[in-house]
Amino acid sequence: MAAVVALVAAALEPATRSARPRDLAFFALAGLIAPGASQLFYTLAIRDAGASRTSVVVGGAPLVAVAMAIALLGEPVEVGLVAGALLIVLGGLALAGERIRPTDFRARGLAFAAATALLFSTRDNLVRWYSGDARASSAAGAATALVAGTLAIGVFALLSGRRRRRQRPLRAAAFVPAGLLFGLSYVSLFEAYFRGRVSIVSPLVATESLWGVLLAALVLRRSELVGPRLIAGAALIVAGGALIGVVR
Repeated sequence: MAAVVALVAAALEPATRSARPRDLAFFALAGLIAPGASQLFYTLAIRDAGASRTSVVVGGAPLVAVAMAIALLGEPVEVGLVAGALLIVLGGLALAGERIRPTDFRARGLAFAAATALLFSTRDNLVRWYSGDARASSAAGAATALVAGTLAIGVFALLSGRRRRRQRPLRAAAFVPAGLLFGLSYVSLFEAYFRGRVSIVSPLVATESLWGVLLAALVLRRSELVGPRLIAGAALIVAGGALIGVVR
């Protein structure tokens, strides 16, 4: 569903630039990284650690993304980066210091979430690095990445042998809204990276941590056990990401 949304957006966008085969190949590679591999780790993280805690760990992606941008893209180092990094680390410590967690919580879920953040950051820097040379539009790039990622996830599901033979239509339909929102978010993300630096866009995207915790507290309060430390960790990580974005 997400790939369909991205394809529609690409079709509706004015054809100002024609995509080259190497453009499509590059964005397909980016799609294999995220949402391909990243979405698999993200799903495992939510299964083992819960939606709120996964959101908090993934919220540390700006620190990883900016570090990669400095090392690989030559983006400048500033004092605000150090302060933002400190806030993100403090947020991680607040999460690690939780004493009350759901009974089905598994620590490996946090490792899966960290892997997701690394994959997100890699995808972000690749897209930003190539965007200056690409002839394809941002919507076309997003569509290509989503199709490649969807195919990768589909192949993994078939090979894993864990998927049920039959899915009830009503149960599958429950995921349609999430797919639509994910598709729209991906088109918006590529448009942002075509127009702005990683060190600006990534911190803005990372505010999803706070929204994830707040929504979990409203909808999944009993199963997620959202406490003060979790909220504090999310707030610190979002504040660190925002600070990194402001000074850049």
